[in-house]
Amino acid sequence: MRHYLAVRDEIDAGKRGWDAMATLFTDDAVFIDPAWGRVEGIEEMRATVFGSAMVGLDDWKFPTEFYAIDGDTAVIKWTQVLPGHRADGTPYSQSGYSTLIYAGDGKFSYEEDLLNMTHVMHDIKESGFQFSPEMGMPPRHPNRDVSKPNRG
Repeated sequence: MRHYLAVRDEIDAGKRGWDAMATLFTDDAVFIDPAWGRVEGIEEMRATVFGSAMVGLDDWKFPTEFYAIDGDTAVIKWTQVLPGHRADGTPYSQSGYSTLIYAGDGKFSYEEDLLNMTHVMHDIKESGFQFSPEMGMPPRHPNRDVSKPNRG
């Protein structure tokens, strides 16, 4: 967990790109994203949730508030912070949670991220944030299967 959080911190600090997250997952990992839905396999994760989905979000930050571990399951509470501030000086931010399953050897087999997308879209509109034309768009009808991989 410390390594996972250190990689996220390095990404927030601009020292690494989002593709660094792929090193933390098994080849057959499952990632559940609020917009992209179920993404299966490390190559698909690299291409989407750690790739095209993050294009143009270099100034967004995702600081960790806390985490809890129970056996092989971890839950992380984090905040998604958009660039800029409201007129009252507060940041555009939303609350997020990730559930991860540890698979051994420093890698995870599952991550499910939860965000209130209504709040995200409201803050994007209010902040005036403009998406990069190179950013990938999530599927029109994402797979909403949140089941964990069967590791037998």
